[in-house]
Amino acid sequence: MVFRSFSGRFVAGVMLAGFMLTVAGCQSSDSGGILNLGTQKQDPQAAQPKVTASSLQAYCPKVTVRDGTAYYDSYAKGGQGDQSKIVYQASIADVTRDCSQGNGTLTLNVAIAGKVVPGPLASTGTITMPIRIVVAHGADVLYSQLHQYKLQLSDLSAATQFVFNEPNITVPAPTAKDYQVFAGYDEGPAKPAAAAAKPRPHRKKAPVVKKTVPVANAPAQQAPSSQTSISDIPR
Repeated sequence: MVFRSFSGRFVAGVMLAGFMLTVAGCQSSDSGGILNLGTQKQDPQAAQPKVTASSLQAYCPKVTVRDGTAYYDSYAKGGQGDQSKIVYQASIADVTRDCSQGNGTLTLNVAIAGKVVPGPLASTGTITMPIRIVVAHGADVLYSQLHQYKLQLSDLSAATQFVFNEPNITVPAPTAKDYQVFAGYDEGPAKPAAAAAKPRPHRKKAPVVKKTVPVANAPAQQAPSSQTSISDIPR
C-alpha cells in the first residue's frame, strides 16, 4: 500500500530526497558507455551484486533525521521567533530501529531519544511535541504518521530526557535494499501571514441643519395703571 496524500514540509523533503537518490542511481549505471571512449561494455546485471533472499530477510533500513527536523522550539502565543517568549526547546539526540519480516511484510520498531530544555516562560505540566515517522521507497511514501507525543515537565531547573517509540510500522517487504526511514519533528505546513487589517471607509457626516424656532411675538406692553396715593384722595 502506498500513501500519497499527506501534508507538511517534512514529507515534501522526504519525497525530494528519495527522488534525488533514485536519479543518482540511474546516472551511475552508465560509466563511459554513452561517449563510447573505448570502454569495454559491461552487462549491468553482471556488474551489480545479486541480492539474496537471506540478505533481504536480514535487511533493516536505518533511520535518518533530516536537516531542520532535529530541533523544535515552542513559543508563547504571539511570541514566534522571540527568544524571551520560548516555553521549551526540544532536540533529538539519537535514533534506532529493529525489524522483522513475515507474510510479505516488513515490520519496524523505531525509537527516538532526546531531551527538553525549559525556556524563560516554561511551567510545570504536560507538553506536546509533533513527531513524524516516514518510510519511503524512492519517491513513494509507504508510511507516514504524525504523533502528538506528550511529556511531563516537573523540574524546570534541568533538562528532561525522553524516549519515543513507535513499535508497529508495517510496510510491504522490500525487493531490494532501498527503503528509507525518516524521523523528526514536524510542525506541519507554514502558516500564512495574517492579513493586514483593512482600514474602515471614512464616512462623511451629514451636515447638521440647525432649525430656527420662531419666537412668538411678545404681548404688547400695557401702559402702567395710574396709582392713587393716599395723599391724592380728597378729604
